[in-house]
Amino acid sequence: MESYSTLVEAINGLKAQGYTEDFNLKENHIVCSNEKYQLSPNDFKVDKVFRFEGESDPEDQAVLYAISSEKFKVKGVLVNAYGIYNDNEANEIIKKLNVHEQG
Repeated sequence: MESYSTLVEAINGLKAQGYTEDFNLKENHIVCSNEKYQLSPNDFKVDKVFRFEGESDPEDQAVLYAISSEKFKVKGVLVNAYGIYNDNEANEIIKKLNVHEQG
């Protein structure tokens, strides 16, 4: 499995692998940066997960998700902070996704 030292390095590495969309959270789904696609948990899967812990700054703590959708033929990344800066909306999407993956 690949390993990256920084979040930026990981994003660049995933882009080189075709994960070109920048996904964002919006209510109960994720959207591409141009909002062309709205993906519910049934429309996508998490291919890879990378965790980064800031050595000197807690704001550097993040989880990077490599996401793909067969339905929309799109691949991209979603960045979510964790720890005290956690995004509750992202957590709900990921919980739904985890249930979907196990089902």
